[in-house]
Amino acid sequence: MRPNKNILSYFLILLFAVCCHMESPAQVKFFVAPDGNDLNSGTKEAPLATLTGARDAVRAYKQTNALRSSIEIIVRAGHYKMTEPFILRPEDGGTQQFPIIYKAEEGSSPIFSGGKKITGFTINDKGIWEAKIPECLYYNWRFDQLYVNGKRAVLARTPNNGFLKIGGVKQNIWTRGTGRVAEKAEQILSFDKINFSPLQGIADEELENVRFRAYHKWDFTLRFIDHLDRDSAQVYTSGQGMKPWNPLFKGGRIVFENYAAALDEAGEWYLDKAGTLYYMPLPGETPENTEIIAPALENIISVVGDAKNNKLVENIRFEGLAFRHCHYRMPRTGSEPNQAAALINAAIMLEGAKNISFTDCEISQTGQHALWFGKGCSDNEVDHCYLNDLGGGGIYLGDFSPQQGNEHTQNIRLHNNIIQTGGQEFPSAVGVWIGHSSDNEVSHNDIGNFYYSGVSVGWIWGYAESNAKRNQITHNNIHHIGWALLSDMAAVYTLGKSEGTVISNNIVHHVHAYSYGGWGLYTDEGSSDIVMENNLVYSTKTGGFHQHYGENNIIRNNIFAFAKLYQLQCTRVEEHRSFNFENNIVVFDEGVVLQGAWKKIDIQMDNNLYWNTMGDHYVFNGESFADWQRTGHDTHSVIADPHFKDADKYNFKLRNRRNLKRIGFKPFDYESAGVYGDTEWIEKAKLPAAVTEAFDQEVEQNMKKKQ
Repeated sequence: MRPNKNILSYFLILLFAVCCHMESPAQVKFFVAPDGNDLNSGTKEAPLATLTGARDAVRAYKQTNALRSSIEIIVRAGHYKMTEPFILRPEDGGTQQFPIIYKAEEGSSPIFSGGKKITGFTINDKGIWEAKIPECLYYNWRFDQLYVNGKRAVLARTPNNGFLKIGGVKQNIWTRGTGRVAEKAEQILSFDKINFSPLQGIADEELENVRFRAYHKWDFTLRFIDHLDRDSAQVYTSGQGMKPWNPLFKGGRIVFENYAAALDEAGEWYLDKAGTLYYMPLPGETPENTEIIAPALENIISVVGDAKNNKLVENIRFEGLAFRHCHYRMPRTGSEPNQAAALINAAIMLEGAKNISFTDCEISQTGQHALWFGKGCSDNEVDHCYLNDLGGGGIYLGDFSPQQGNEHTQNIRLHNNIIQTGGQEFPSAVGVWIGHSSDNEVSHNDIGNFYYSGVSVGWIWGYAESNAKRNQITHNNIHHIGWALLSDMAAVYTLGKSEGTVISNNIVHHVHAYSYGGWGLYTDEGSSDIVMENNLVYSTKTGGFHQHYGENNIIRNNIFAFAKLYQLQCTRVEEHRSFNFENNIVVFDEGVVLQGAWKKIDIQMDNNLYWNTMGDHYVFNGESFADWQRTGHDTHSVIADPHFKDADKYNFKLRNRRNLKRIGFKPFDYESAGVYGDTEWIEKAKLPAAVTEAFDQEVEQNMKKKQ
């Protein structure tokens, strides 16, 4: 018997009406407040006190309730002192449909601090503040960073500005080991009388706390000293053997720190063995109007999944929260040279994490990196976050060695973030580091004020297999890199085989190394199958582009402008196509056009435009343009005015495109690079004038020294 159509229609309408009037499951919310208590229920009227308390409340809820809606942890305005790291495990995650959300209450900006306020200062007869810290005296609490009125204070150092010079280096190998670097060795640093004289004031009882920072090439060594021989003006230190390719050397720059006699300039601090903190105040500072915070926690957040066994922490969001004051305590073994400061940790560490996002968050005042998506992280995002005043780098992705299967890190999006003022403790750190990690997007970020490199992609030196593939570095503003402190660095630095990696539509500017190096785009050892296109690169030291060695890279449709020494460089000659360089504009007012192995290297180079804004002087690797063309390169390239509106003031908009059509150059909107959004966010990304002016002064002084 067939059902009556009218009856069937009636039941369908009734069912639709019932479904439309059914209430969806009530939103589950827990509240956190500075005056809350973790023994509370977490309601609006009885809030919890900590993120850990909220996590435990969510755990308890999920044990007795099915997850039928997302769970929100609403954090009210205020300052939260963290006494332990916030740890999330697989049982703390949500689902893709119903995530767990830790978010600031609307209109608020809660701050979580891993530090301890230091109070009880007295002023001695020298005007130096003193505070006895019982935890330091009785429990051996030490800290290596200090924040005064929201700014990183300077650990007492000698000299206050500039460097001492090493007179000589001798190494005694204690344990050779099997690697290129000795497992254990002693280094003896000798000095002349002038450079050793600042060390004469070190008291014997504080000798074990004294340490030095020695800067060499692209790295630096941070070590304690073992012995001070005042008669021979020698400093003894021990640890690993020096790296043969980057050792300490005669004439190298060095700074000594962390001893009482070095406390001689306003803004410096020192913590003695007896647990007394000394601080020399800046003008206008009084104990009453000054907040001093010592970082205590060495980790703010740990997301601990197990990707190998497919036990992931999934579907958690952080929104509108600020995390500050995370400590990095230097071990007694010191910090051996390590490129990109890749051996230190991060304030927020994630492993085995999927669909974790940070939005509108802040991470600042750290002793180490800000964020690290380690082994087994995938499909995560950092969006519209502010990372600033960092002891190390900004955001690190992946691992040191290739990981397979679930432990491979991939598909992470870093978008519209401000990542600035890093390397304050570890100058070799970078803004964004991509190790053995693939298919990541780094887009529309502002990355500035670092001492080594802005973005580093890849972690293989040579042509061995690499997992750093198909990474997209696009529409970023990367600037004020180097500060004439380290060498052999770039705004965008690549390593190893990187099939599918594209570096495009970025603005790169103000890159300056101490000695050699200081490039805009730098394809270093083994960099292969990378496309670099539609980038604007200007105001660099030794070139807008440099390839050390690699294979099948494509450099096209870029603007390279105003490098100081050489506009373009290449180094190693190999028996394969190294790169294609086509449809680019090269504009300059000093230096030479090409420097390096251009006559021997296997390249395709054509349809480029060159223009000297100061006259008709063009040097192509020691030759004229006509002689260079006779080598078979740049056959269809031209010397012609690109007709920029005002290149001298870095306005590279076009007055007309007549000459650019001759080389097939396609104009691109370079102004779309960098962060976007409301005016406040865009203004926040601009470095203070005092910082950019100081950078220019360092560049000027460095260039004078090299002349």
